[in-house]
Amino acid sequence: MISLNLRGKRALKVATAGIASAYLLLGTAAFAEPLTLSAAMSRAANADPAARATQQRLVAADANIRQAGFRPNPSIGLEAENILGSAPYNGLSQAETTLSYQQPLERKSKREARVGVASAGRDLVVAQGRARAWAIMNDAQDLWIEAAAADAEVTVARERLALAQTSQSEITRRVDAARDPLFAGSLANADVASAQIALDQAIANAAQVKLQLATLWGGAPDFDILPAWFEDLSAIKIDNALVDTPDLEVLRAEQRVASAQIRVETTRRTQDPTLSAGVRHYQGDGAFAFVVGGSIPIGRFDNNQGNIDRSRADAEAAATDIEVAERIRIREISASTIKLSNYAREVRRIDEEVIPIAERAVTQVREGFGRGGFTYRDVIGAQETLVAAKARRVEVLKQFHTELAKRDRLSGRWVALLPEQAPNS
Repeated sequence: MISLNLRGKRALKVATAGIASAYLLLGTAAFAEPLTLSAAMSRAANADPAARATQQRLVAADANIRQAGFRPNPSIGLEAENILGSAPYNGLSQAETTLSYQQPLERKSKREARVGVASAGRDLVVAQGRARAWAIMNDAQDLWIEAAAADAEVTVARERLALAQTSQSEITRRVDAARDPLFAGSLANADVASAQIALDQAIANAAQVKLQLATLWGGAPDFDILPAWFEDLSAIKIDNALVDTPDLEVLRAEQRVASAQIRVETTRRTQDPTLSAGVRHYQGDGAFAFVVGGSIPIGRFDNNQGNIDRSRADAEAAATDIEVAERIRIREISASTIKLSNYAREVRRIDEEVIPIAERAVTQVREGFGRGGFTYRDVIGAQETLVAAKARRVEVLKQFHTELAKRDRLSGRWVALLPEQAPNS
């Protein structure tokens, strides 16, 4: 018959809970669908809840383009002269009534300028919509990195639990043989319990981050992130061709609007004539006569120069914003590349210089502990050093991918994934 003391039962319960959690996680992962970063970003962008608002703004912009191309409306005028005066004009017998048709002759260049501003405004709406979708894609990339790092933290937590359980088994054996004090077994049990809690928290955190990522496209977190993606450092060697990001697209669209507005204000300097034609009726003898006339404003005081200067200044400011944004982009890409090299170098050094030595130290301490040459504190200390090194490695990898995501955004690496906007109607 085999009997277990209280410590042994508690340890067995903790170990069983850990194994159950591991099997639960493995069972979930077995049915999970592998998902790539590009697929996650595309799903998030296509499920953008603000896309409908962008479509409505495009409808409004198209209507604005149509409206800008219309000519000024004509007008009909009615005038009555020589009525209700004095002497022979005290009644209506000498009235002269004129019915006229008036049409402002707006120059074609003015309509073209208005249509140009409206078309540039539509381009701005498209760019702003793409910028909103771009922001959601960036959120998806950030959460993807968080999820990948959380999975890696689960792996480290599971390794920590395995180390703690192995030490617990050896320490329990020595305690039962009266070779170590009872509190050594209690400390080993506490270390296993702490490792189990850390693993449970890591699993819960990984599930929560995946759920948060899936909410970006309204789906379920039934996907898996392959560990190889998190381990891959080869992207540092990829020299992405620079393309305009949606943020730059917005700045360029704003510049086009400002430039188009210059033409509008310039054409307004030229005055448009108004022609009129009508028929005059003479009440006295019942005769009719045609009347033709015209008018044109005299630009004596207001030549619209202030509005022209304002629109030119706006266009120059927009061009300056683009130039500054490009300079900042180049500078930050260079700085980001240096950081990526540093992170990759640290990961490689941890792999080559720290983890192998820490693993060897754990083996050596365990062997010495088995022979009675070390204490349980030496065992736990060696294990903590190894776990800390692996945890640091995960942290640096996360920093690497976070910095890589920043460089991706600066270079416009994922712009091609943006959903297409509706064509101009």
